[in-house]
Amino acid sequence: MEFTMRLRKIPSRTKNDEIIATNNKSSKKRKKSSSFVCRRCVCSGFQTSVFDFPPVWSEFRKKSQLCDGLVKCEDGTEFKIHRAILAAVSPYFKALFTNSINRDQKEANEARISIPADMFQIVLDYAYTGSCNITKSNVKDLLKYADQYQILDVVQLCCNFLMDELCPANCLEILKFASQYFCKDLIEKGKLYIRHNFPRLLKDSYEFYNIPSHHLEAILKDDELNVKTEETVFDAVKMWICYSPLKRKVHLSNLVKCIRLGTLTYDSVLEISRWHLIDENAECKEYLQDVLAVLGGLNQDDDVDYIHNYLFRPRIPFTVVFAVGGWSAGSPTNFLETYDSRADKWLFSCDTDSSPRAYHGLCNLNGLIYMIGGFDGNEYFNTVKCFDPVHHKWSERSCMYYPRCYVSVVVHHGKIYAMGGYNGRTRMNSAEKYDPEKNQWELIPPMQKQRSDASAGTVQDKIYIVGGFNGQEVMNSAEVYDTVTRQWSFISQMNSARSGVSLVSFHNTLYAIGGFNGYTRLASGEKYTPDVSDGWTSISDMLTPRSNFATVILDDYIFVIGGFNDRFVSGSTTINYVEYFDTESNEWFDAASMNVSRSALSACVVHGLPNAKEYTYLRASISPLGPGADCGNNR
Repeated sequence: MEFTMRLRKIPSRTKNDEIIATNNKSSKKRKKSSSFVCRRCVCSGFQTSVFDFPPVWSEFRKKSQLCDGLVKCEDGTEFKIHRAILAAVSPYFKALFTNSINRDQKEANEARISIPADMFQIVLDYAYTGSCNITKSNVKDLLKYADQYQILDVVQLCCNFLMDELCPANCLEILKFASQYFCKDLIEKGKLYIRHNFPRLLKDSYEFYNIPSHHLEAILKDDELNVKTEETVFDAVKMWICYSPLKRKVHLSNLVKCIRLGTLTYDSVLEISRWHLIDENAECKEYLQDVLAVLGGLNQDDDVDYIHNYLFRPRIPFTVVFAVGGWSAGSPTNFLETYDSRADKWLFSCDTDSSPRAYHGLCNLNGLIYMIGGFDGNEYFNTVKCFDPVHHKWSERSCMYYPRCYVSVVVHHGKIYAMGGYNGRTRMNSAEKYDPEKNQWELIPPMQKQRSDASAGTVQDKIYIVGGFNGQEVMNSAEVYDTVTRQWSFISQMNSARSGVSLVSFHNTLYAIGGFNGYTRLASGEKYTPDVSDGWTSISDMLTPRSNFATVILDDYIFVIGGFNDRFVSGSTTINYVEYFDTESNEWFDAASMNVSRSALSACVVHGLPNAKEYTYLRASISPLGPGADCGNNR
């Protein structure tokens, strides 16, 4: 893989930079010339003005004209250069050529360097053009020599290249390399990548087996380590120890104490304690017996300090669920709850929007949460609100062409699609899409059927919508929109008519779950794989029948949240029950219930929030008065 790396502003790194920056404050900004290629300068990390790389520089270099210096590489290759240009990108060459160290000596015009000619050629490319060709095969050597000779912007470009190349197979190796050259940004990005991709790293990285014990211990202790269960942490310890058990078993006790065993069941911890290397280690064996004694003596009502007791302290999840609005106790709400999957707890958030809303759409695009359309009991909205979970701020976005409640919303290729719904007078077949960069909505071809209370999902380049209500009947029809041809067409009908249904796309298969068939709320679900299935096939029933509920994909499970239910009391009622579906085992399992019973809510997930802790159970350890402070009773 090969890239031509371009200029960008980087932070200063040396005292020489600061000296140069001070000198430049008095210099005037040059006017942009039409014959120059104008780019943002990164030749010096301090620079904030526009710097020009005139094509004539490359011409002088190519023809060896006006050269006033000579650089000799370790293999004997000589390069005629312009000292001022090379000094501009390197404090080392500036000091060398100007004799700023030995001021009583004449300025030097010749330098001998221990850089291979092919590496120095790339450095010169950057000095004269502001860009250089960085590849997988040259990036490590180039970074090493650029660091040695203080060509700081090339160092930064190499770091940026390696950041883009991070993957589970190479992240540990890149982190080790970055640490040798004190590349702070790359080190932080590498550590973050390791935390967030740890399970994949265990499968793909051979370098994991060579990681030093203290580095492994630091990784396993991290609150942000992205593991579904602490059994994954035990597996990591086991893999690392077993790679060289005679040498590494001395580290077993410290590593086992990194496992948050209190978050596991008694039986799981008992199974871990039976591993022969633990059984043979007196300190480990005693520690596990103490843990088992604590777990065995716990009652459900025991008061445990889950935040400050490391044994029970949950990790911070990589993915946070946001559930917004809905209908509760006979009126719309503006409640915002977040779900901490590692603690299996729902928490109120203070980040509520000012206006209650139900039957709206909700989606995550580029880390921002968009709330689309909806109904407040009086008004049908065409408005769009955007929530920034990093800065805890709501803002307005451009309105849709039409008011829409009971709207179906999906994200596809960086655009938001809003389809169908009810405008207060009629069920609609119109559809539109939103471009966040332009902050504009655009009408797209209408659906073939009028649909409100339907649900949509995406597979590859197509958008699917199923079920709904057309004003007279509950529907079982389904259709697909081809985003390339911009045409709607019908696909196989569902086995059951469903209004208030949820359609979920997971692993290129569509799952239509729950809903109302005109007589009762449904627990049933069915699935369809485009271009593979002949029709819809049944999946296992939910534990609780429901319609008008929220769904998200979390930890490779399908979660269903809240909704209407008519099984427990006469008529329908809102519920707070949450359950999740394992598509591999075709089974449903209970999860913690929300704090508030509600239907007509919407939910979405946000991945990799830098402030995820503020929306999780561990937020109490930040500040009781800070962002995400407790706004009510939390389950």
